[in-house]
Amino acid sequence: MPGPVGSVGVVGAGAVGQTVAATLVSSGICHRLLVVSRTVEQAAALAADLDDMRQTTGSPVHPEARRAADLIGCRAVVVAVRATFANTRSSDVRMGGAAANAPVVRSLATALGGYQGTVLVVTNPVDLMTRLFAETSGCPRVYGIGSNLDSARYRLTLGQLLDVPATAVHGHVIGEHGDGAVVCASSTTVNGTPAVIPLAEVRAELRTRPGRISAGVGRTRSGPAGAVLSTLRKSLGLVDGTEELTCEHRGDWLGIPLRFTAGQPVACLPALDAGEDAQLAATVTKLRGAYQALRRPAPSSTRLETT
Repeated sequence: MPGPVGSVGVVGAGAVGQTVAATLVSSGICHRLLVVSRTVEQAAALAADLDDMRQTTGSPVHPEARRAADLIGCRAVVVAVRATFANTRSSDVRMGGAAANAPVVRSLATALGGYQGTVLVVTNPVDLMTRLFAETSGCPRVYGIGSNLDSARYRLTLGQLLDVPATAVHGHVIGEHGDGAVVCASSTTVNGTPAVIPLAEVRAELRTRPGRISAGVGRTRSGPAGAVLSTLRKSLGLVDGTEELTCEHRGDWLGIPLRFTAGQPVACLPALDAGEDAQLAATVTKLRGAYQALRRPAPSSTRLETT
């Protein structure tokens, strides 16, 4: 695998941003990690903590506290911002942050207008926030982290249900990172062979797993951080492989499999049966409508949460 890249930026010093940053320091993926947060003091505090990690682990990654404008020279930027708001939804939970997070993402995208590197958006609802960042900034390589985490959970869950290693499962979850996720059961194979998928059990686990994690530790963080690292390795050309990411596809933005070769992506959607195709069409319509609603600006806090 090629050596570390020059610099990567992480925006956001909350639970997810901290975990992403720590994961990148431990991975040795870059020489410099530029940390941006709501205040310089927060960024400096996280950079100092990460520097302790660098020293104790012997990592080659040097963390630095910076401002958003300093990220223009980075090979990649990870967007893990979150506005301060109370999410009271019991269904479509990730959509609960749309109105609050949109102004924060829009402001950051404006600050990074014309950036030519790779942007990975983690902020939920990730399918909407990815499109918002891309269309506001004009950046050509913007991807959302979500469907690859869903796909990893799908393979893990199916492996447990069928008593096989997760690595034996080849299958995807596409569409929305949320209630509109489409499990591509008809094209899933186990040990290279088509399998009968217990869809009801799979969907129940995919629906409840994030909530159980959040209830126990406050917020999912390690899974998203791992998905970010895996995507960075592929999008920066360090390894070849496939990630399910939110991106533009035929005029809409949704999670689809992208095959990266030397850092360049090609869409590689699996064949869908009639039911899956109908589910995906409904998800596309849902995401399109939700995004149009976001384009009507409404007063909202742009204060970032840091806990």
